[in-house]
Amino acid sequence: MKTTFGQIAVVAALVTGMGSASMAQEYPFRDITTAVVWGAGGGTDNINRMIMAEMEKHLPVSINVINQTGGVAGSNGMVYVQNQADDGYTLVGLSESNVTAAVQGGWDQRFDFWFPFIVGGSPDLISVPADSPYTTLQELVDAAKATPGSIPAAASGAGGIHHLNLLAIQNGTDATFNFIPYSGSAPSQEAALAGEVALVVTSLAEQAPLIEGGLLRPLAMLTPEEATIGGVTVPSAFDLYDGLDEYLPLKQAIGFAIHNSASDEVKATLVAAFDQAMAGDTVAEWALANNYDIGGQSGAEATALFTNLEETFACTLQELGAAEIDPATLGIICE
Repeated sequence: MKTTFGQIAVVAALVTGMGSASMAQEYPFRDITTAVVWGAGGGTDNINRMIMAEMEKHLPVSINVINQTGGVAGSNGMVYVQNQADDGYTLVGLSESNVTAAVQGGWDQRFDFWFPFIVGGSPDLISVPADSPYTTLQELVDAAKATPGSIPAAASGAGGIHHLNLLAIQNGTDATFNFIPYSGSAPSQEAALAGEVALVVTSLAEQAPLIEGGLLRPLAMLTPEEATIGGVTVPSAFDLYDGLDEYLPLKQAIGFAIHNSASDEVKATLVAAFDQAMAGDTVAEWALANNYDIGGQSGAEATALFTNLEETFACTLQELGAAEIDPATLGIICE
């Protein structure tokens, strides 16, 4: 049977129309992946799994959470997502600790490469295994001063907030610990429990189950306020050492991000789902139960917060002699 020119034209039009319809599909029309830059079981991982589950309720697709760990200040995960298309189908789960990746030499971008969302954060504290001979922060610091560099201390990621808090403790007390970096808060806490290190610096949210279970002994909050966990009042390190207020507190900002170059449609869709999730009872109840403060910032507001953290952390690292890259080369001027 012969095919006429008219029939060919009709078929071509149908094919073109189908292609146009496919191209015109609204975001999102397939599942989204969130690559968390820190290890499974840590604070950033837990928050992202919680918020993604809540955001799914306001989107027509699922959000799968994976872990892409390693590198300097979580740079492996950021580079992985950086190399994906900016179509909103690959998000990066991150925290304030990632803002040091550039000054640490692990990434070649300022943090405004991202369009960020902040769920919240939890204050840091310093703890030791339950069977540790150290019962107070002063005892621990005195031991570190007596034999500088001999006491192994765990924190997640060189240049991350927990590492910076450890450096601040050292600088504010004139003690020197032997810093052992781990891929996340969970493995650094496990190292303390296994006796690989003598102390660990992570967040209250991450340590709470271990403190309540009698596995970790909290020595001091790295904030001006004390805290109560498991019926135990944890004193503030500020009450013991006057010099700490020059370096602390450094606080968490945990959430996720997409490429800042993503379309306005993608940004608006994710902001709407995020805002709806943050307004729900589930997030508030989860934060209260897990010792987190709620954030809720996104876009320009979250970018301003991360920019301030990036500049503060970069200058702190430079002052403490731990910056691999001069902040000035990144456009960060330290006074």
